[in-house]
Amino acid sequence: MPSATIRVPGTTANLGPGFDTLGIAVKLFNRVCVTPAGKPGVRITSVIADDARAGAEQMLGEAAALFFKRTRTAKFGFDISLTGDVPIARGLGSSVTARLGAVAALNELAGTKLDRQGLLELVTELEGHPDNAAPAIFGGFTAAGMVADSVRLLRCPVPSKLKFVTLIPRFEVSTAKARKLVPLSFSKADTVHNLNRSSLISAAFALGDYEALRGCFDDRVHQPYREQLIPQLSAVIRAGEKAGAIGGWLSGSGSTIMCLTLEKPDAVASAMRRQLKDSDVHILTADNGGVTVVR
Repeated sequence: MPSATIRVPGTTANLGPGFDTLGIAVKLFNRVCVTPAGKPGVRITSVIADDARAGAEQMLGEAAALFFKRTRTAKFGFDISLTGDVPIARGLGSSVTARLGAVAALNELAGTKLDRQGLLELVTELEGHPDNAAPAIFGGFTAAGMVADSVRLLRCPVPSKLKFVTLIPRFEVSTAKARKLVPLSFSKADTVHNLNRSSLISAAFALGDYEALRGCFDDRVHQPYREQLIPQLSAVIRAGEKAGAIGGWLSGSGSTIMCLTLEKPDAVASAMRRQLKDSDVHILTADNGGVTVVR
């Protein structure tokens, strides 16, 4: 039977103060292969832990249902294989790779011809915010948010000279649990602080003035509250900066910690890992292509 395979990059979201808004695609990829099936529903055919299978099938079933509803396409069941290098529950956009991969594959199989903006609208509705979906779809650095009834997105490419030193702890963080720790309101001072920092970050990426990013990734809205889930967070970032990094942040809701550097990425990686030995470290570059149809 015909099938569609989609490659989706992992992402790092928030970049510190850009909560639910800023994101960057990185060269860490998952592949999603969808094959129409003779019976309704979603069946995962790739190796996946039994305790995660039911939740994944429900998530992908909801993605398929919204796709069929929004595109007014006749429903069909499918088998789906999820493979790749983006770890689950580490703040690197694994849920977006699955949802986006499934929707993009269905788009190919059904011939509905949703463009990237159409995919963004749909996946943002599924995710609730566009900070991971936008870079995964368009690649590069993105600033995205809801304006009226649609997702407004601005992007710029990120050069390979920027290295993303990515420390991935060997423990998961539940996104739902991490979100519950974030307060419902903030002081004027903290709100202004984050508005200032996220504006400077966006301008620095747009202008390519990466040295201007120093000191701009400090956040007062979510990281101080989520640090109880990753107690080594501040120490890892400080160590990376001392070794030469421009700055660092909690990737998404964690547990991954990211440092950005223009120099000495190996030294930054070693310094970060000394603070959290039970982890893996990768030196990544940005992916500027976004979601890709492989076949």
